[in-house]
Amino acid sequence: MKLHIHAALDYDLPEPTDLLLQMEAAHLPEQSVSNARLDLSPCEHFARVVAHDGIGERIFIRAAGQFTADYHATVDIRRTIADVSRLRKMPPHQLPGETVQYLLDSHYCPATQFRSFVEEEFGELQGGARIAAMRDFIQERFHYLPGSSDASTTALETFVRRQGVCRDFAHMLVTLARASTIPARFASVYAIGVDPPDFHAVAEIFLGGAWHLIDATGMAKEGKMAKIGVGRDAADVAFLTSFGAVTMNGQSVEVTQV
Repeated sequence: MKLHIHAALDYDLPEPTDLLLQMEAAHLPEQSVSNARLDLSPCEHFARVVAHDGIGERIFIRAAGQFTADYHATVDIRRTIADVSRLRKMPPHQLPGETVQYLLDSHYCPATQFRSFVEEEFGELQGGARIAAMRDFIQERFHYLPGSSDASTTALETFVRRQGVCRDFAHMLVTLARASTIPARFASVYAIGVDPPDFHAVAEIFLGGAWHLIDATGMAKEGKMAKIGVGRDAADVAFLTSFGAVTMNGQSVEVTQV
């Protein structure tokens, strides 16, 4: 499947400010990027740096005044889709070293606080069957409500409130998976089916020796997502991180099938 992506940002920076931008689709074996163009307003510094786990790139920018970014790309998705419910969990001692960090708590994903809950709720299930049940649990018990959370909301708060947006749903699934000793990371993506259209967040779970994208909101399918980046949680893959005061004038995301 081919996706056409158009994303635009418009911010005001009252004084010279450092920004970390990550909004370009990653070049990966399972997705090829073509016709890519990123137009930025004038800035005094621009430098590309490798993103988390070597997936995609971040851009360090220093700018002042009005900052705009306009991104266009075509992404050809060639991802192999598996039935997650049939995949096995690898014992921790057999996991690749790079997955170990995704077993541990992170700022937004306090997994150790959920160990008793996952055993009580999902204890009879193993591996991918447990992950599928967790995904269904979140879709059925949590309410997708724009504006119901903010940048400080953790999975624990989402669990109590039973509502949130895509980043909260992704944090929830990542947390429950880690509480089951299954590596899980946060992925930022562009996807068809997201309502309202925006940068989207999903979980990526390590099962059967490979990573698999899972959208706990149920809005997007793995074969219709273009991956931007991954990390321990949303802090690692924000599309824009500001190291100073900023004001958003507007932003838009449009993803269509070619």
